[in-house]
Amino acid sequence: MAALLLGLLLFAMQSPPLPSRPLIIIIGVRKGGTRALIEMLSLHSTVVAAQNEVHFFDWESHFQKGLPWYLSQMPYAFPEQLTVEKTPAYFTSGKVPKRIHQMNPNIKLLLILRDPTERVLSDYTQVFYNRLQKHKRYQPIESVLVKDGEINLGYKALNRSLYYIHMQNWLQYFPLESIHVVDGDKLIKDPLPEMKKVEKFLNLEPQLNASNFYFNKTKGFYCLRDHGRERCLHDSKGRAHPHVAPAILQKLYQFFHEPNRKFFELVGRTFSWK
Repeated sequence: MAALLLGLLLFAMQSPPLPSRPLIIIIGVRKGGTRALIEMLSLHSTVVAAQNEVHFFDWESHFQKGLPWYLSQMPYAFPEQLTVEKTPAYFTSGKVPKRIHQMNPNIKLLLILRDPTERVLSDYTQVFYNRLQKHKRYQPIESVLVKDGEINLGYKALNRSLYYIHMQNWLQYFPLESIHVVDGDKLIKDPLPEMKKVEKFLNLEPQLNASNFYFNKTKGFYCLRDHGRERCLHDSKGRAHPHVAPAILQKLYQFFHEPNRKFFELVGRTFSWK
């Protein structure tokens, strides 16, 4: 009997309790449009969104604090509301799928992706401006993309755009039906159709409509309208990419052609990527 009780205690310690509130996680990808997605989703009256990236499942210092700490980082929500958090690094972290599955194997996940070449350029642009603001040295984009005349496989931003590799890891723990892939390129050009698909996936009452979005000609992208109040994403969004020589761009497109094909096969749909 003592051994049985000890076994039950150990099992309870190893199995974290399920969250007491409905939780949705935007798992990535970095520079794929996660901020736009969570801001647009928060327009829905039954959705409350965490303002900051929590990094619970990928940062050991946070994960060791336990599930109660994770839930404490979420905003207040009424029982009928969904809570959403986004941490783009989750998608490319090898240990995250298992950890989220242990928390809740039935959770719904949102993944927003864009053209992998464009994502790499956005990734570089973000790092470039961050280093510029801190008065740190930076490498020209050609020097990080190409090494000895070939695509630089050691560049981390390239790995983040190999979607099929990371998706394979997630599909070891979650069925494809649990992961809704948002087309980040379409979300930028025409947000409403993509957000209607998100509403349907999350079983939300249809609320979002054309009046929630308006095109800001000055910024060059869609902004949000919520009960007459207008707001745009931070100025760091939508920055112009650095000029890249056409020959190098062509190398990138060729590099991603086969990985893209494998990803399309994996998820059973295609995207307009080259």
